[in-house]
Amino acid sequence: MNASGIRPQRVPTSALSAAGLIAGFGVAIGTGSRPLGGVVLAAFGLTCIYVWLRRDDRRTAIRLTIVGLAAFVISHGLGLLIGAWPSVLVVAAATAWACWKWSDARWLGRGAQALGAGS
Repeated sequence: MNASGIRPQRVPTSALSAAGLIAGFGVAIGTGSRPLGGVVLAAFGLTCIYVWLRRDDRRTAIRLTIVGLAAFVISHGLGLLIGAWPSVLVVAAATAWACWKWSDARWLGRGAQALGAGS
């Protein structure tokens, strides 16, 4: 635990990263302000980077940051093909998967397996 009381090991960055992409787009559409949507997206992204640097390593943080940035870029092109919201949902799911695979599973997977064993 750090001075803020946050335990980076327990933060689900898969959920945070997906929520950031969805919330950022939602705020941009809802308010008509793309910069405000970008601020929301950046806040979620910076939180994820903070967690990865604290609990994983720099390499993981860089890899997952690139995944998040690529998802943002890809969503724009994909949006032209399948629509804006479906595109955001697809890239959010892909980003969440990468975060789970390369970071969260190591820290949260044991707890999830223990919960599953009891049911």
